Amino acid sequence: MKQTTAAAHKLIGCESCGLVNLRVRTIEQQRCTRCGAPLHLRRPDSVARSWALLLAAMILYIPANVLPIMHTQSLFGAQDDTIMSGILLFWNTGSYLIAMIIFVASFMVPMLKLGAMALLLITTQRRSAWRLRQRARLYRILEGIGRWSMLDVFVVTLTIALVRFNNLAVITPGPGAVAFGAVVVLTMLSTQQFDPRLMWDAVPPDYTDDE
Repeated sequence: MKQTTAAAHKLIGCESCGLVNLRVRTIEQQRCTRCGAPLHLRRPDSVARSWALLLAAMILYIPANVLPIMHTQSLFGAQDDTIMSGILLFWNTGSYLIAMIIFVASFMVPMLKLGAMALLLITTQRRSAWRLRQRARLYRILEGIGRWSMLDVFVVTLTIALVRFNNLAVITPGPGAVAFGAVVVLTMLSTQQFDPRLMWDAVPPDYTDDE
């Protein structure tokens, strides 16, 4: 069955209230007839903004894992701990499940989100028709995970609490914790800025992806 788009019928949806408006020639100045929000066929500079946020997250991902996430001051001295040192501590003390949870939530998941978002942006910029349905599904997964992004920060906070739980100590967050929180927020914002409709602009409306 032949497919069609709203743009082909000169229609444009409002991102604020959802009302479908009739598109006029001067789309840059058009506003929603119901709520007055500016109307856009596609989010302005979507790819550029998403790339900027994603690159910032990638840069901060390195100090988030290298710099200490906490500084511990106790009767036995001072010590700095990173995410990986906390994981190794739990692993070496036999708390394998906790170590694996922290490794997945604080190391693997952020890295996979960065890689997946980069894949979507690269293929969209190249106007690739490769696995469009799978890429659209991947975006929906990233968008869904975004609602739970702060779980990564919670895991890091839990690590801070557990690593020195048995000691009489004063624990303060380190620069790594700030960088890690920034990675989570920037990745989430990058996903929100991306307009998935741009992926489908590279193919005709009657395109079918049977893979």
